[in-house]
Amino acid sequence: MPLNLIKRYPELLDIGGMSEASRTASLRGVFQRDIENNPAFAFRKRPIYPIKGEEPAMQLLFRHLTTVEVLEVIDGTKRKSRIFELERSRRLHWVLPHIQEGTSARVEVFSAEDRVDDAWKVRTYILNHDERYVVVLEPNRKPGAYYLITAYHLDRDHSYRKMMKKAAKRKLPDVR
Repeated sequence: MPLNLIKRYPELLDIGGMSEASRTASLRGVFQRDIENNPAFAFRKRPIYPIKGEEPAMQLLFRHLTTVEVLEVIDGTKRKSRIFELERSRRLHWVLPHIQEGTSARVEVFSAEDRVDDAWKVRTYILNHDERYVVVLEPNRKPGAYYLITAYHLDRDHSYRKMMKKAAKRKLPDVR
């Protein structure tokens, strides 16, 4: 666990050979340092908060940053669930340098309207072209603040092209 606390962008966290409990403890340590216990966690001087849901907000955010949503079919019924994703988790410590805009990579920041749960919402994307990595923010109901929705590696060319298409076609004139 302590080894992962000294890893810096663009290194990847070393969690592949860990037991589930050790891996969770290591990732939690990074998450608490960079996000949960970081009073200066803000994007362009606007504070960032976790989304709210049926579980504690920070627990929900941690889950969104380390798991991926999958569609399961059980007895003919489709149900969404989340499972651990190695590639997201190995990049957990990349969230903070992207939020702080402190990487030397080619990074594009843009806002676009997205269809989310049958409603149009503005989302702000921090897209790292070199590493094919994206952080997704959404304006908070409080003016001058954001929600951190998720962050993930665009692992296939298709995912990256889809994000580039969004940036080209639906980009708003200013970052919101």
